[in-house]
Amino acid sequence: MNTGNIEKMSGHWLLAKVGKKVLRPGGKVLTLKMLEGLSVDPNDDVAEFAPGLGFTAQKVLEKNPKSYVGIDADNEAIAFLKNKFRSSIADFENGNAAETGLKAAAKTKVYGEAMLTMHADHRKSEIIREANRILKPNGLYAIHELALKPDSLDENIKKQIQRELAEAIKVNARPLTLEEWKTLLRNEGFRIVKTETAPMHLLKSSRIISDEGLGGFLRIVKNIFFQPEIKKRILEMRNIFRKHEKNICAVMIIAAKE
Repeated sequence: MNTGNIEKMSGHWLLAKVGKKVLRPGGKVLTLKMLEGLSVDPNDDVAEFAPGLGFTAQKVLEKNPKSYVGIDADNEAIAFLKNKFRSSIADFENGNAAETGLKAAAKTKVYGEAMLTMHADHRKSEIIREANRILKPNGLYAIHELALKPDSLDENIKKQIQRELAEAIKVNARPLTLEEWKTLLRNEGFRIVKTETAPMHLLKSSRIISDEGLGGFLRIVKNIFFQPEIKKRILEMRNIFRKHEKNICAVMIIAAKE
């Protein structure tokens, strides 16, 4: 939860700073579809990688799972989440998604959103492998990430988009095509159960209103307006999303451990 230098702050924490609570590329709608596919119930032991501000954690906890643990590498984020969910069964631990320290074959549902995109491909594989390790046989793993389209996208265009996204959001964003995401999951022992895509409209007014409500939207606009440095950064991000709109989208995949 980097709240220091505005110029260097990662895009998702910049948006959180102005009051945005839903920070997923496909918005609340795709997150809810992911949770529908996971079908969390009171028999489930759930793990979440990089829970962020806890929006999805809250939705999961409303399903009354047997247990829930969130793993995040950011100490400030963990402190924030522990305070936010102090009256719940939720446990939050500072750790590495590629090496959580959780017991093998102990979880029935694992998911992560908007986090694999921020890692190099080999690191993506390590995190997916860890999800497989901690899942029980036939357990479900869900991801909600940024994707490139079409699957046949020219490699030079792909590299340009990745570079410009990384420059705008100050994180080494490396989105993949839908087929590449599915291949990563299959290579680490998963069977694809369901996929769904959505437009990447994170900074469009209609998406913000849908995710945050009209009151939340107006509060965010006000916060941006009175902070010129933040306004400049967010406009830069929005311009990059618009520039590459035809080649970027959000993807949700549900996979089962073989």
